[in-house]
Amino acid sequence: MLTEERYSIILDKVKSRETVKIQDLIEATGASESTIRRDLTELEKKKFIKRIHGGARLMEKKTDEPSMDEKSAKNLHQKREIARLAASFIEKGDCIFLDAGTTTKQLIEFLPDEDLIVVTNGLMHVDELMKKGIRTYLTGGVIKPKTNAVIGRGAIDSLRAYRFDKAFMGTNGVHYESGYTTPDPEEAQVKAEAMSLSREVFVLADAEKIGEIAFARFGELQEAFLITEAIEENASLYYKQTSVKEVKQ
Repeated sequence: MLTEERYSIILDKVKSRETVKIQDLIEATGASESTIRRDLTELEKKKFIKRIHGGARLMEKKTDEPSMDEKSAKNLHQKREIARLAASFIEKGDCIFLDAGTTTKQLIEFLPDEDLIVVTNGLMHVDELMKKGIRTYLTGGVIKPKTNAVIGRGAIDSLRAYRFDKAFMGTNGVHYESGYTTPDPEEAQVKAEAMSLSREVFVLADAEKIGEIAFARFGELQEAFLITEAIEENASLYYKQTSVKEVKQ
């Protein structure tokens, strides 16, 4: 079978199922495992698919953004472990910015109960922060219905009243060339402003975000510590640019 024929079969499988295992592709093409792995590497370089452990999935469109319900149900264990590690960098008396997002929401459980100030643009964070008795400030701005993030000029203006010891950011994409990205340019502006006002910045990203590129960039890799799982592809290109904190498997 010609290479282009295998590529066509692989892409058809990925498009029909969204994710596909290497073994399924071996059976569909009759090719060896090493050949399929080479094919997946080439298709990833061409930006058609995203390699994942044991297979591949369809590359997301630059402006695609799942809802909070969709994101909350994915990779929950990984997000909790990333959040647990992120919380270990918080010190008594810190003033922190907590970005909107499902991974940053997991961080709330591990926050110290007292002597901490949190500013957030995540409407979904407020109830849990209040239950813990944490002194909380919610930014102004417009509520984005799909993600319950507060964005817009009002959010940026209200952020400028604060200075942070640490900022904990969510992201839709982490790439060694394109940096940290998100589908919404308005939300990207809020993220970038919060990062600029913080002494230290931590980006929390599960493995599915590594290698992804969304529409709007809000930071370069070197502008933040990256807290994630083990990076399987092009790891050295990430380690050259930033400090990567990996959760223990």
